[in-house]
Amino acid sequence: MTATKTRTGADAASAPTELTMAGALNAALRDAMAEDDRVVVYGEDVGPLGGVFRVTDGLQERFGDERIWDSPLAESGIVGTAIGMAIYGMRPVVEMQFDAFSYPAFEQIVSHVAKMRNRTKGRVSLPLVVRIPCAGAIGGVEHHSDSSESYWASTPGLTVVMPSNPADAYSMLREAIESDDPVIFMEPKSRYWAKAPLALPVTTAPMDRALVVREGSDVTLIGYGPTVRTALEAADAAAEEGLSIEVVDLRSLSPFDDETVSASVRKTSRAAVIHEAAQFGGFGAEVAARVTERNFYHLAAPVLRITGFDIPYPSPKLEEYHLPTADRVLAALETWEWELA
Repeated sequence: MTATKTRTGADAASAPTELTMAGALNAALRDAMAEDDRVVVYGEDVGPLGGVFRVTDGLQERFGDERIWDSPLAESGIVGTAIGMAIYGMRPVVEMQFDAFSYPAFEQIVSHVAKMRNRTKGRVSLPLVVRIPCAGAIGGVEHHSDSSESYWASTPGLTVVMPSNPADAYSMLREAIESDDPVIFMEPKSRYWAKAPLALPVTTAPMDRALVVREGSDVTLIGYGPTVRTALEAADAAAEEGLSIEVVDLRSLSPFDDETVSASVRKTSRAAVIHEAAQFGGFGAEVAARVTERNFYHLAAPVLRITGFDIPYPSPKLEEYHLPTADRVLAALETWEWELA
């Protein structure tokens, strides 16, 4: 999947300005709605309030309550109505508010959203986006800090993406809305306030491609969403000890960019993957399997996983011990037997 349109926006060719990820997502929604009147946005508290994280702030005032509105507190109904709208040619963007709040919509997404094109032999597509604020590190309780990416990534028929920075947030959301197939768009909550100078509209790499965000030679550290920052922090600390870490931002979980990941692993001969979700059955297991299957004779050591623990998400006072950190990354890498040049 690649972007095929030349994007315009309300602030096209604007001068660079500091934008948070939440602000970049807001701008992407605004520009998509201004460009295409088939785009509608709805969910819990996304109207006058502007969403819990203010991602939709000001959009109802600009576009009216027939383009963006508050839904009932019924996630299954939110997605179910989006299916009908998409079938009839609209491009709905719905918000689940928090990661674990998406579970009541699980049946609609897995049984219908993911299968409609296949069920109709390609005659019916569903151009809809399900936005899911996800992951932890915000001091939230368990239902506000889940990492459910493995559920969606293991479901054929869904594109699952997760940006880690404001530029990707804008570009990937625009591309997701333009897609004729359904996209699960996961937004790491702890990155909502990350800032970067952006000149909108910005177009980054296609959303199905991973990116090497730091060059290195000794080990490939694979992250996505909130853990890209952790991986970069680990790479900075390792450099002081003479260890060169290459950091890959997956960006897309499904489809998976084997080409970029394998090219990096074959260069470094070692790989580790980091994510916030529990280790058992987590997405890192799929990454480790794919890396091993495709690059077995290039690997000098087993692929490592640095993850959250195999427990329900802990209370806010304990999450700093649960979430993977740069120190935990470096400790894991020390378990290998190194023969650095």
